[in-house]
Amino acid sequence: MTSTTEQFADLAATTLLRFATAGSVDDGKSTLVGRLLHDSKSVLTDQMEAVEAVSAQRGQDAPDLALLTDGLRAEREQGITIDVAYRYFATARRRFILADTPGHVQYTRNMVTGASTADLAVVLVDARNGVIEQTRRHAAVAALLRVPHVVLAVNKMDLVGYEEKVFASIAEEFTAYASDLGVPEITAIPISALAGDNVVEPSANMDWYGGPTVLEHLETVPVSHDLTACPARFPVQYVIRPQSAEHPDYRGYAGQIASGVLRVGEAVTVLPSGRTSSIVGIDALGHGVDIAWAPQSVTLRLADDIDISRGDLIAPSSNPPATTQDVVATVCHVADQPLAVGARVLLKHTTRTVKAIVKEIPSRLTLDDLSQHPDPGQLVANDIGRVVVRTAEPLALDAYADSRRTGSFLLIDPADGTTLAAGMAGESFASQARTTVQADEEGWDF
Repeated sequence: MTSTTEQFADLAATTLLRFATAGSVDDGKSTLVGRLLHDSKSVLTDQMEAVEAVSAQRGQDAPDLALLTDGLRAEREQGITIDVAYRYFATARRRFILADTPGHVQYTRNMVTGASTADLAVVLVDARNGVIEQTRRHAAVAALLRVPHVVLAVNKMDLVGYEEKVFASIAEEFTAYASDLGVPEITAIPISALAGDNVVEPSANMDWYGGPTVLEHLETVPVSHDLTACPARFPVQYVIRPQSAEHPDYRGYAGQIASGVLRVGEAVTVLPSGRTSSIVGIDALGHGVDIAWAPQSVTLRLADDIDISRGDLIAPSSNPPATTQDVVATVCHVADQPLAVGARVLLKHTTRTVKAIVKEIPSRLTLDDLSQHPDPGQLVANDIGRVVVRTAEPLALDAYADSRRTGSFLLIDPADGTTLAAGMAGESFASQARTTVQADEEGWDF
C-alpha cells in the first residue's frame, strides 16, 4: 500500500502545466495552438473533419488549424480570437491546460482571465513587425499577474527568410523589456506556426537555432508544485452537521485547501474571529487521513466548538494571514460599466463575500510605457489601476505576490451580480490600521 508520504511526493511531482497564449491580432496565436494540437495528435477525427469542411468552404487549399481554437461563430467570420478558448491535451511527458487569449487591445481583460492561473505565457510576435505596443502590453500583464515563465515565440519566420539576425534583434529587445518588468524567466524560440517549424518538430530551415521546440519547452519547463512552500489556507465552504443517530456530535468544515499542508494535531486559527483550536480529524473521500494538501477537498474537524461558517478561513496559528478592512490592490477592470470612486460593490475573496466601497483610485497604469496616470477618478473596461477598497467586515488576505489564490479577489456589482474587476492585493495593505467601523441602516457607510 502506498504511504501518505509517498502519495504527497507523487502529487508534488505532478506534470500538469497551465499556459496561456497572447499576442497581437494576426500574429498567429490560434494557428500555433492548432499546430500544437494537430502535430501532437491531440485532435479528434470529427474536430479535424469540421475544420477541413470550414476551410474548404472558404476556398483554402489546406485546413486552417486556427479553427481548432477559434470556436465562436464571430471569430470564424472575422478571422480573429475574441473569447478565451480553453483546451486540454496531453503528451507522454506532461498534461496541459491552455488558454488561447485574444490579441486586440479591447480584449486585454480576456488575457487577464486566461493568464491569471497560468504557470507559463507564450507571447507571439510577428517577425515582420517585431516588438510593438501590444507586445509590451502583454509582457506587462504577464509580469503583473506574476506568471513565472514567459516564452517569446517569434512567429512567421518563413516570411523573413528564416533570418537569424531578425530573430536575435527581436529576442534582445523583448528580453530587455520583460526583464525590466520583473519577469523571472524568458525563453525565445523562432517558429513558423503555419509551416510547423520549431513548434513540435525541429526546423530544417533554422539550423542556426539549437534550442528546444515550443512543445519540448512546454514538456520540460520546471513548474513548481512545492505544496509546502506557501502557508496553509483553508476557506470554509460548508459546515457539515448531520445530527443523526449515527453521528450525533459530528461537526465538520468542508472546503478545498487553497495552499499548503494541514495535519492532524496542528494548532489553527479561525479568521476573521481570531479564535484558536487544533485539528482532531481530517476526512477525505469518506476516510480519515493524517495529512492533506492543496488542492484537495477535505473536511476538517476541530477540537473546540467554535462558531464557524462559510467564508471563514482556517490557517495555522504559527502563520496566519493579516486581517484588514482597508484593501489596497491592483485591479483589472473587466466590465463595460466604469468603476468610480464611491462605488458600492461586493468583494468576493475565496468563499467570503462582503459589502465594500471604493474609497480611492490613486492611479491608472498606462501599459504602453508603464507610467502612472494619477487620480483618474474611474476605471473603464480593460483599465488596470490601483484602488483602495473599504470592506464592511474584516478579510484575511495574503499579498498576491505571496499567494495568487488567497491574494486575489473579485469586485461584483451588487445589483445584478456582474463581475466588475479582478483584484490582486498589494503588499502594503497589511500595514493598514485595523479600524472597527459602523454600518448605516443600509449597511454601506463604513
